[in-house]
Amino acid sequence: MPQLSLNEIRARATAFARDYRDASSENADAQNFWRDFLHCFGITARRVGAFERPVRRSTGTGRIDFLWKGKLLVEHKSRGEDLDAAGRQARDYFPGLKDEDLPRWIITSDFARIRLHDLESGAEREIALRDLPANLALFDFISGYTARPAPPANPVDAQAVEAMGRLHDLLDQSRFAGRDLDLWLVRVLFCLFADSAGIFESGLFRELLDRHAREDGDDLGALLDRLFAVLDTPEARRSPALAEHLARFPYVNGALFGEKAARPETTGAMRAALLDACKVDWSQVSPAIFGSLFQTVKDRAARRAGGEHYTTEANILKCLDPLILDALRAELAAATTRPRLAALLQRLRRVRVFDPACGCGNFLVVAYRELRRIELAALARLYGGDAAGQVASLSAGAVNVDQMFGIELEDWPAQIARVALWMTDHLMNLEHSREFGALLTRIPLVTAPRILSGVNALHEDWNAFCPAGPDVACVGNPPFVGAKFMTAAQQADRAMVFAGARNAGLLDYVTCWHRKAAGWMEEDPAAEACFVSTNSITQGEQPAVLWGVLWPLGVVLNFAHRTFQWTSEARGKAAVHCVILGFALRPRAQRRLWDYEAARGPAREVAGVTQINPYLVDGPMVALPRRGEPICDVPAIGIGNKPIDGGHYLFTEAERDAFIAAEPGAAPFFRPWVGADEFLYGYTRWCLWLGDAAPEALRALPRCRERIGAVAAFRKASKSPPTRALAATPTRFHVENMPGGPALILPEVTSETRRCIPLAMVTPPTLASNLVKLMPNATPWHFGILSSAMHMAWVRAVCGRLESRFRYSAGIVYNNYPWPTPTGAQRAAVERAAQAVLDARAAWPGATLADLYGPATMPPNLARAHDALDRAVDAAYAAPRGGFPTEAARLAFLFARYAALTAPLDARPAPARRRRVT
Repeated sequence: MPQLSLNEIRARATAFARDYRDASSENADAQNFWRDFLHCFGITARRVGAFERPVRRSTGTGRIDFLWKGKLLVEHKSRGEDLDAAGRQARDYFPGLKDEDLPRWIITSDFARIRLHDLESGAEREIALRDLPANLALFDFISGYTARPAPPANPVDAQAVEAMGRLHDLLDQSRFAGRDLDLWLVRVLFCLFADSAGIFESGLFRELLDRHAREDGDDLGALLDRLFAVLDTPEARRSPALAEHLARFPYVNGALFGEKAARPETTGAMRAALLDACKVDWSQVSPAIFGSLFQTVKDRAARRAGGEHYTTEANILKCLDPLILDALRAELAAATTRPRLAALLQRLRRVRVFDPACGCGNFLVVAYRELRRIELAALARLYGGDAAGQVASLSAGAVNVDQMFGIELEDWPAQIARVALWMTDHLMNLEHSREFGALLTRIPLVTAPRILSGVNALHEDWNAFCPAGPDVACVGNPPFVGAKFMTAAQQADRAMVFAGARNAGLLDYVTCWHRKAAGWMEEDPAAEACFVSTNSITQGEQPAVLWGVLWPLGVVLNFAHRTFQWTSEARGKAAVHCVILGFALRPRAQRRLWDYEAARGPAREVAGVTQINPYLVDGPMVALPRRGEPICDVPAIGIGNKPIDGGHYLFTEAERDAFIAAEPGAAPFFRPWVGADEFLYGYTRWCLWLGDAAPEALRALPRCRERIGAVAAFRKASKSPPTRALAATPTRFHVENMPGGPALILPEVTSETRRCIPLAMVTPPTLASNLVKLMPNATPWHFGILSSAMHMAWVRAVCGRLESRFRYSAGIVYNNYPWPTPTGAQRAAVERAAQAVLDARAAWPGATLADLYGPATMPPNLARAHDALDRAVDAAYAAPRGGFPTEAARLAFLFARYAALTAPLDARPAPARRRRVT
């Protein structure tokens, strides 16, 4: 295992990059450079390798700048020298090395740049020295690790969930429900854990069920009722006549068993289910299991209505690590003296973690466990093997569950949260005991978590419950309910929290917690907050609305995770795309941003982030308004035709043929009809367009007149006054967009898995539906730009979504898009590349656009044509040499260009006077 924490390595790498930023001479600085480089990872250079190692080479004897046998060879040059030549020189040493001494990795450097070549995989990567702290993952072969690994899946978790799920189902079938069921299950859960984790004598609870409950289970409820009463009674107050099989149980307290509750009518199946649950080693269940348990025992429809989703431990740590834990671990790594360790312990005891939508307490459980582990490491350094000193220090006041604060609307998850924290406390006491060889126990329970249940967090004064402060972290996973799916009560909550804000009706429910947290932090701006949220609040119209409220309060994003695929421990897990926003009223010196490949896979930290805007891009602090016209000199786009006809004017091919066979005079009035599906999947529909038909022509077409009458009746029956008004002109559409020449067509909703949104040209007499966008007067230049990687980066960052699919809008996406200003040659190059894309598509006449742009079906010739188009468009944007290395770089460039183009158009309003919301 590595000796240094990742935060210590990052801190050392930051100092190293600063110390050598001006170094230039190989002779003067190279050896110190590599000694200090290895020191960043806790490695002493002389212990693992040698400088100036002599070796035979093709041109005579040479000297390797640094060789770590079997692992690493370093070739260093003065600033500005050729690293390609340095790499060739490094390989020229290989014939003179023994097989066992041959390295796997070569590093070449000129101080300003560090280039790493993995000889086994062939991968090569170059970074600037200043970016070393953000790219430590490249050097995991030195450090031993580069990221805290996500906890592996634990099979015990699944067993525990299923065991409790079966027990709940049996109780539910017996009509035992409500708060009584909640309390009974929570108490059973604690007993199962206590039986595995040493709170009870090992196996005592299982023995009670096995030996003292009848096989038919008839007396099980009464037996457990007696047990719960015993667990709530101190040993000194128990009757001397108490049966031995009950007297052996300890006094627990903590109010867990104090409340009177009904007991269920029990059966043999329930007894069997409980005995099966006893076979699970509950001491090995991860903290994330409690969220799974909560989902398991609740009705699925109710779960969706409440907007509840439960995070895995890995996702919880994505919030907690950068919010508070990384800083504490860094402080631990730097605490090399007794006063500094003592100061860290005092700080740990001041920490408060507050989850204002705590559910079953997953965030609080993981936070508490990690705080206890940091405390344990500090105590181990401070006291060494002195068990008495360690125990004495804990009794004087240690990290405890009363530092965990939560607000929860429902009582059942709040009960789970309390028990989960007590369980975690016991597990951490066992870790302390193993470390110091002295038993640490907190049974009976004296200290309790601060969980406020049965109240709506949005109606509470957060500062009255958990005051903001420098060591207080607000964190959680508030309800995910979209703006269009909120109940009347949730809409009322949003109206209250965002009172006076323009367009607040566009905001998802989760944004209420962001606004409340901003008001909470105004009490003490040293506090910080972090929430998991649906990614919709960083896309489309919502960012401008939300940040129109948060910016005047001084809110800044200090860290964030861009869109990633939700993972849950629960049965029936929800498919959700999320973001994580870490925000405060004070900017940190270093911002941090993580990105994901196609919203899946591991997180990748973006290097050199200076600020994070509402779209989670390292770029200018802008929020895109809905604009009525483009910011650049390009054609306007709009929707196609919107008939509002009840389907009476739309026909399949067979229906059109039958209609014409019955009424041949209608043939000239049929036009091809293209919506998003017809466009992408290549099938044909037809529209009966009678808006231009002469009265005398309609007089001879009785079947057409029947359709006109049906449309008029459909419109008259509408509840919408504007639609009823359209009944007066039944041959016309509500929206008519019929260009007289070629127009570019773009589907409004399309899959996010395609390389780009498929585009094509349509010509009269084809009519487009309102499910596509139309650009009249389009040219190959417009087609090329809108089909490029640059435009798609913009789409992925700002476009609204339908589920995870893109929902392209004119007002947000197109009208705000910063087009390039090319030279004549650059424009011509884009147009040639655009035509080459069309030619590549034409080579596959039997394929639909969905086929041509499917992730697994895109033809190689089309992919190559798009590669060439992307290079031409990048050149038109004056891309840096080698293009844009990442999508984050593209977006930073695009947002900077947007800010420059719109500066004369937009002026940021003066900050409003701060108003605290409680």
